[in-house]
Amino acid sequence: MKKQAKKVVLALMASALMLATACGSNAGTNSEAGTNAGTNSGGGDKPITLRMSWWGSETRHEYTKKVIDLYKTKNPNVTIEVEYANYDDYWKKIAPQAAANELPDIMQIDTGYYAQYAGKDQLADLTPFFGKEIDVTNISENALNGGKLGEGVYGMNLGVNSLGFQYDPATLAKAGVDSIPENWSWDDYMSIAAKAKENGIYIDGGMRAEVFFGYYLRTVGKKLYNEAGNGLGYEDDQLFVDFFGKLADLVKSGAAPTPDTLAQIKGVEDDMTVKGTQVGVWQWSNQFVALQQAVNRPMQIAPMLNPGAKEGLYLKPSMFFSISKNSKAKEEAAKFINFFVNDVEANKLILGERGVPVSSVIKDELKPLLSPEQVQVFDYVAWSEENSSPMDPVDPIGAIEVFASLKSVTEQLNYGQISAEDAAKKFRSDAENVLKKNK
Repeated sequence: MKKQAKKVVLALMASALMLATACGSNAGTNSEAGTNAGTNSGGGDKPITLRMSWWGSETRHEYTKKVIDLYKTKNPNVTIEVEYANYDDYWKKIAPQAAANELPDIMQIDTGYYAQYAGKDQLADLTPFFGKEIDVTNISENALNGGKLGEGVYGMNLGVNSLGFQYDPATLAKAGVDSIPENWSWDDYMSIAAKAKENGIYIDGGMRAEVFFGYYLRTVGKKLYNEAGNGLGYEDDQLFVDFFGKLADLVKSGAAPTPDTLAQIKGVEDDMTVKGTQVGVWQWSNQFVALQQAVNRPMQIAPMLNPGAKEGLYLKPSMFFSISKNSKAKEEAAKFINFFVNDVEANKLILGERGVPVSSVIKDELKPLLSPEQVQVFDYVAWSEENSSPMDPVDPIGAIEVFASLKSVTEQLNYGQISAEDAAKKFRSDAENVLKKNK
C-alpha cells in the first residue's frame, strides 16, 4: 500500500509540473507590468506558453496564424496555442471557459460582450501595461479609451470602423438614379428607394436594428442606454416609431426585402448587392472589401443620413484583444498584443482586416501597400474621424439580450405582425427587465 501511495504522489507531482509548464506560469511574470518594452522582446529565455482565441473568417484565421509564426521567429521561447471559430461557436465555447476560470491568456472580444466579461472581473486591466509592454506612443487617447470601462481599460482596440452605405453605382444607375446627393437626407433616401422600386431593384437589405437605432438616437441627442447602463437612454417611444416605422414602410411597399427573403442569405455571395438586385448595404467599413470583392465591380461608400449625421457617427473599435484576469503570463500576453498592434511586418499580413489600425505609424506604412478598395476604407475612416462625435460608453451587461429583443420585435414589425407603437412598448419592457439587473 505504501509503495502504491508513493507512486500516486509522484504521479501527481509530475502532473503538477507538466501543468505549470503548459500554463506558462513563469515565475515573476504574473499580473504586474514589467519593463521589457518594444515590439520584439520575448522576455528572456524561459519557455512561455500562451493560449489565444479569436473568431472570424478563414482569411482571418490564416493571416493570424502567420502573425503568430512571425512572432515566434522573434521570440523562440514563446509558444502560442490557438483556438478559433466562427462567431456563434466562439461565444458558445468561451462561456463555459469563463465559468471554469479557464479563459485564454489572450482573447478576442467585441463590444457587445465586452462589459459581460470585463464587468464581471474576468479580464485584466491593461492600463499598467500601456507605455511599458504595450507601446501607445502613436495611438490616440480616443482610440485607447474605446476599451474604457469605469476606471480601467480591459481591451486593446485593434482597429476602428465607421458606418456608411456601401453601394454599387452601376445598380444605382439601373435604379434610375445618377448619384447619391452629398449630405443626403432621410427624404433623399426614401426618394431613391421609391425610384429603385419602380425599376425592380431594392434600395438595401435593411439596417441592423442594434447598430443603426443607436446611431439614429445619437442624431437626435439621445442614447440607447442611460449613463449607468441600467435602463434605456431615451424616454419618448415616438423615436422608436419614427425610425423603425420608416424602415417597415420600405418593406411594406416592396422597396426593401421581407424577412423571409433576407433569411435566404447565408453568406456574402448570396447578398443581393452581389446579384445586382439591390443598390447597397448599410454596414461597418471593415466589411467593405469583402463585399466589393464579391460584387467584383467598382463600389462606393456614402456617408450616413442627415440631419444629425455628425452627431450620430462615431469611430467604433472593431474588436479588442483582452487578457484573462487568471492568466499567469500577463506580461507576455501584453507583449504579443503590442506586436499585433505596432509591428509593421505583422500589420503587412493583417492589412487592416480587423479595422483601420489605431497606430498612426502603421496606417502610414500600410497605405502604399493597400488595394484601391482598402484605400477607400482608410479614406472613409479618415473622413469619419473629422465628421463624427465621441463614441458612447461600451454596451452594458445584458446588451446581448437587449439586442435579441430588438431584433425580435423589429422582425415582427417587418412581418406586419405588430404595430410600430406596440413594438416600441414591447422593446422598452423587455430591455428594462434586462437592464434593471445592473442596478
